[in-house]
Amino acid sequence: MMTPVILLVTMGLISGVVLTIASKVFFVPVDETVSQVREVLPGANCGACGFAGCDDYAAAIGADHSLSPSLCPVGGAATATAIGSILGVEAKAAEPKVAFVKCKGSNDNTKKIMEYKGVQTCAAAKNFYGGNWACPQGCISLGDCVSVCQYDAIRICDGVAVVDRDACVGCGMCEKACPNNVITIAEKNKVVYVACNSTETGAKAKKACQVACIGCKKCEKVCKFDAITVENNLAKIDFEKCKNCGLCEKECPTKAISNLRVKKTISTAPTNKEQKVKAAKAKG
Repeated sequence: MMTPVILLVTMGLISGVVLTIASKVFFVPVDETVSQVREVLPGANCGACGFAGCDDYAAAIGADHSLSPSLCPVGGAATATAIGSILGVEAKAAEPKVAFVKCKGSNDNTKKIMEYKGVQTCAAAKNFYGGNWACPQGCISLGDCVSVCQYDAIRICDGVAVVDRDACVGCGMCEKACPNNVITIAEKNKVVYVACNSTETGAKAKKACQVACIGCKKCEKVCKFDAITVENNLAKIDFEKCKNCGLCEKECPTKAISNLRVKKTISTAPTNKEQKVKAAKAKG
């Protein structure tokens, strides 16, 4: 009766000794920097930093302390400062980023070609027959971008995705989810962009959507900074060169270019001086 018990105890002791030795031999020291950086990262795992997720970014910083602490757009300046403090370096605040929807295909500007009754996702509609709108390259409007946004920063409004620029952190999840590549991420200070994704020829694009880019190149000709070019029937803005002047938006005949700059309102009410002059003339 005792023999099996003794054998079992002996095997347990031997296994314990082997595991202890193995743990010493194969011990890998843990870099505290990695765990500290991971702790201050927001955990969105969006990949907008250029790495697979927060764990990967933290590991990369642990391996290379010269890596910029400002790559996380979700955490913003606060996270960059915290990582910089861990690394003992000064973190430069990265320019905030935001999502742009390259489509104005609202219910007023385009039309549905059929009613889709299948799985209500953009990806499913795209794979089935290309979507239910006249423009096959526009917003499908079934909300895949809305589903993945963790910040309630995008919604479907009047048949097209609309971004809340105040809520958006530029994580890029919506960009990855869009099967038509209608969404792009750019620096928030860039307020002029092409709100069209169609590469159809001018007449065909205009027939599908009233505000489509028709590739006329008027925007390209008026730009003083060589920041906008027409390729494959579609205007594209080089944000590195763009100065937000808005000349291209004014020149666009179909209004396919958007300018989000807040326009100053000019008052037409007479000033106090003008009122006094007018009153003096009335008396005279």
